[in-house]
Amino acid sequence: MGEIRIGTSGWRYPEWRGDFYPRGLQQRLELEFLSRTLNTVELNGPFYGLRKPADYRSWRVRTPDDFVFAVKAHKEVTHLRRLRDAEGAVDEFFASGVLDLGEKLGPVLWQLPPTLPYRPDRVAAFLRHLPGPPVRHALEVRHPSYLVPELIDALTRRGVALVVAESAGRFPQPEELTADFAYVRLHGDRELYASGYSAAALDRWAQKVRAWSRDRDVYVYFDNTMRGAAPHDARSLAARLG
Repeated sequence: MGEIRIGTSGWRYPEWRGDFYPRGLQQRLELEFLSRTLNTVELNGPFYGLRKPADYRSWRVRTPDDFVFAVKAHKEVTHLRRLRDAEGAVDEFFASGVLDLGEKLGPVLWQLPPTLPYRPDRVAAFLRHLPGPPVRHALEVRHPSYLVPELIDALTRRGVALVVAESAGRFPQPEELTADFAYVRLHGDRELYASGYSAAALDRWAQKVRAWSRDRDVYVYFDNTMRGAAPHDARSLAARLG
């Protein structure tokens, strides 16, 4: 059986205060609170701007020994360069301190923009430049042109997970497993980034996660953060999976 980790995309949201977070909890203690409730979180900040090694070391020491961070990679690679000639930007991202998370570093998430169609040569060059084990990588695609066997084969050869992303029908939702782990992002099944998951929907995802975990690790992140549902849904799914 693989390891199952369930968390949220980020942790600093005003809507969570006085609801998921106890009223009066200091903002600087929110990561500590979440990390003692869930066993992983996605770091979203590095997507918007490179962080410093001290930031990653701080996140590492403030969380329990068995906690894991996924890291959403810098948009310079995915959205600005659009994977073109991105080798230097990839190197700069990893030099910013990502590896300072040490044993708490989970997968690195590379989210592509919906306006970027599949360019096989560009994707192949990007994949070749990614650092290998023990670093794990996950690719989230948002253009339907990526749903071709050629991409599945390329990701499988490199051991890069194709992200299973539910996004209220807005973007593709592939479920091919291409690595020794599965990476799931739940953006909302009815309203993107906002709607909470019903009991029936959580039961459905629990069944999928349980099946995938028979032979691989599974990471699940709730990104329906806008109205505060994400941490509650994460706890509910975790309870279903024991």
